[in-house]
Amino acid sequence: MVSQAPDGPGIGPIHGRKGFREHIDQFQFPADSMEADEAYELLRTALMLDGRETLNLASFVTTWMEPQAEALIHDTLRKNHIDHEEYPAAALVEEGCVHMLGELFNAPDPKAVVGVGTIGSSEAIMLGLLAHKRAWRNRREAAGLPTDRPNVVYGAETHVVWDKFANYFDVEMRKIPMQPDRYVVNADEVEAQVDENTIAVGAVLGTTHIGESDPIEEINAMLVRVKQERGWDIPLHVDGASGGFIAPFAEPDREWDFRLEQVASINVSGHKYGLVYPGVGWLVFRDAAKLPEDLVFSVNYLGGAQPTYTFNFSRGSAMIQAQMYTFLRLGRAGYGSIVANMLANARHLNESLAATGRYEILNPGLAEPVVTFRLTGDPGFDVYHLSARLRENGWIVPAYSLPPNAEAVHLMRVVVRLDLSRQMIDILLRDLDKAYDELAAEKPPTRTASKPDLWTAPEKYAAHAKARTGLVR
Repeated sequence: MVSQAPDGPGIGPIHGRKGFREHIDQFQFPADSMEADEAYELLRTALMLDGRETLNLASFVTTWMEPQAEALIHDTLRKNHIDHEEYPAAALVEEGCVHMLGELFNAPDPKAVVGVGTIGSSEAIMLGLLAHKRAWRNRREAAGLPTDRPNVVYGAETHVVWDKFANYFDVEMRKIPMQPDRYVVNADEVEAQVDENTIAVGAVLGTTHIGESDPIEEINAMLVRVKQERGWDIPLHVDGASGGFIAPFAEPDREWDFRLEQVASINVSGHKYGLVYPGVGWLVFRDAAKLPEDLVFSVNYLGGAQPTYTFNFSRGSAMIQAQMYTFLRLGRAGYGSIVANMLANARHLNESLAATGRYEILNPGLAEPVVTFRLTGDPGFDVYHLSARLRENGWIVPAYSLPPNAEAVHLMRVVVRLDLSRQMIDILLRDLDKAYDELAAEKPPTRTASKPDLWTAPEKYAAHAKARTGLVR
């Protein structure tokens, strides 16, 4: 008979305790306690089923920070950021970040900008568009005009949160489709959609699908002309979720920000190229006039009156403090060097893929360190086969199709982050070559038409994950 170590608090080696031999029913709240090191080890080892963060080339989200930043995060995890009365120093850090971003985004007066730290760009976009809807309604009511048909204009290259906003807040969605050979909007398409009921126009600096940018200067010029000719003062919201921390350092003379007359608000993700762990995003308004006062609440039940304009209330302060750490630690020089490295590595990957003749590069301009490509010709397999084969070597490279009317375009995407070195990219290129040759020789069966990668279909991923963990009954 196999001997078994006795169970009890701190007794026996951790992997000899009952937690490692008993089924954990995730539909049942535990009745008994468990030793801290046992609970930790159970969860730590289970998480090894996840992909490695650095090899997750699907994600824009930061996967590496300095030890000092991680120490600061640990030190501030216990601070509830909404408690401004109790933690005034933490609150001032958020305000400082907003004004620094106002200066980075070339606001006419950085001291006059207002904004807020959010969980991410999704919350920031919703809050920004909500402010524009309220400002539009207030103007219409003051003029004695109807307010029952607001609309928002943007392209299909935007993040799904734009659709969510229109749905959740009863705003007509005027979404401009992609084209098979063009993956961003143009000013003429936007002009055809705007009218006196348009609360805002959205433009993207660094798209999720392709890695390009909308022609923000052209859209702004069109909106200025429309304001002069028709009297419609339509604000432009720039979705800089990923590009907002690239363009200021890679192309400082490029005008996409508050230098443009109609740009009223900008969102940016601190946890993407802002180089902070998830989750932190930012919403910055040109000035206080762009944020209607009736949207800002004041609460006093935390010990003192304080304004709040967020969907969330209680949240940790750690990532806001980590954002200020990166601003102070890196400055323009540090961000500039990191951005230059990421773009150089993305360009190397871009040029190496194109040189093979096997791939068509979809964003040769590299508005951000993102490489998107599709197969040329018919090699006997598709991008979904190639994505799955790369996963065997640990690489997570998503394969997906574009939105209408470009849904026939199937592509792959590599997000180059600060922890993806040139050496690793060269290994990725070798693994791609090997996978391509093997698949071309195998001629695998055709997969279901336009089958989405789990990355593009969250509902499919949820079902897949539940099936793996036994959470399906």
